[in-house]
Amino acid sequence: MSKITKAFQKAKEQSSGALIGYIMAGDPTPEQTPKIADALIKGGVDILELGLPFSDPIADGPTIQAAGLRALNAGTTPAKVLKIAKQIKSQHDIPIVVMTYYNPVFRIGLEKFLSSAKECMVDGFIVPDLPVEEAADYKEVAKEFGLDTVFLAAPSTSNERLGKIVACSSGFLYLVSHYGVTGTKTTVENSTVQLIKRVLPFTAGKIPLAVGFGISKPEHVQKVVTAGADAAIVGSAFINIIQQKSPTMLKQLQTTAQLLKSAARTVK
Repeated sequence: MSKITKAFQKAKEQSSGALIGYIMAGDPTPEQTPKIADALIKGGVDILELGLPFSDPIADGPTIQAAGLRALNAGTTPAKVLKIAKQIKSQHDIPIVVMTYYNPVFRIGLEKFLSSAKECMVDGFIVPDLPVEEAADYKEVAKEFGLDTVFLAAPSTSNERLGKIVACSSGFLYLVSHYGVTGTKTTVENSTVQLIKRVLPFTAGKIPLAVGFGISKPEHVQKVVTAGADAAIVGSAFINIIQQKSPTMLKQLQTTAQLLKSAARTVK
C-alpha cells in the first residue's frame, strides 16, 4: 500500500476528508520552500503537492504561472525540486506528489527522472498534459519504481473515458472542478457538486477522489467533501499568501491550512 493510499485511509479513520496542499517548489526561493512546507504540514495538510516550474504551464492560471516564473528566476531546476522533496521528507512523514508537465521528464529521460524521484522519496506524480492513451511507457516505469500516477478528469470527460482514466490511475483521481485553469473562485458552483456525484460511481471502492481548481476557502472544502469527495486540493490560496512576502507569511500559511483542514473534518 502506497503512502498516498495510507494518508487517505488515515483521514477516513479520523472521519475527515483529506487536505492536499499545492505549492510551487522554488517560490520564492528553493531555500524557503521546505519552511513553507513545514508551515502547511503543521497546519494539517495531509498530502503535499509540489509544482515543478515550467515555462509553458498550460493548465495553470495567473497566480500559479507567476509563482512558476518566480521559481524559475530563482534558479529552480527539476533536480532542485527533487532535492527539495527529499529535504521535506527528512523532516516529515508525509506523501509528496510532484506536479510536472511532461517535457522536463522527456528531456531528462523517463527512467533517469523517475529513478531520481524515487531516491528523493517522492511518492507520485501528476502530469496534466500526459493523456492515458499515451501513458503506457510512463506507467510501466512509474510502477517499477513504486510511484503513484495521478491522472486528471474534467467536466468534459465522457463516462467511457472516465472509466479508462480511473483504471489507469493510482494514489487518487484528480477531478478538475470546472472548465478553464487553476485559480481562486468566490464560490463552488452547483455544477461542481453534480460533477462529483457523476464521478463517484466510477471511483467508489477503487480509488480516492480529490477535487481541485478553484478550491480556496473553508466553505469550498466543506462543500466538495460533503458532496462525496475524499479530498480537496488547495493551491492558489496558499500561493497568494506567499507572493505577498509578509513577515508573518509562515504563520498565515499554517493558520490558513488549519482552517481548511477543520472544514474537511466537520463533514466526514
